[in-house]
Amino acid sequence: MKPLLTLALTLAALPVMAASAWAAEEVLLTYRGFGRTVPISELETLAETGEAPGTLGGLLRQVGQNPQELQQVITRPIAVDGLTLDRVLNSFVGEWMLDQVGVAIRPPAGDAGRQALRSALVLSALDDNEITLLEVLQNYPTQTVVVDGVQIQAAYNRLATFLRPLSRILR
Repeated sequence: MKPLLTLALTLAALPVMAASAWAAEEVLLTYRGFGRTVPISELETLAETGEAPGTLGGLLRQVGQNPQELQQVITRPIAVDGLTLDRVLNSFVGEWMLDQVGVAIRPPAGDAGRQALRSALVLSALDDNEITLLEVLQNYPTQTVVVDGVQIQAAYNRLATFLRPLSRILR
């Protein structure tokens, strides 16, 4: 019975894992009607070093944002089991939460924002049972992902609040 369960869970996760082949390469950061495209690699550098290079550094200076504050936002982990997250996000309540977070993280065009965000969240949680905003952006299944700089922290906080009971249940 255990091998069948393992096989079923693996097969259920394959579509999500396949999405990583189309991972985002850049983020269109918008801030109060103004936007700039930033390579994901610059966010990775910020996460690792606290330094904001290139376009990201210029954008943060322009809007008066402290790089260390953004570093904290993109690296703050939320504990959650990937398979449980997938099931929850495919429920009515989960779709509502995806719509809430999708206001701040979305594809540049099209109607598949909910599906893209679900895929990025689940894929981010599958390997280590936690997600960070940086992982979600890295795993977003479009070349470019749009992030609303004004709404992102509130949206991520809503997601953390939504997922907190799940992480307690799974401990």
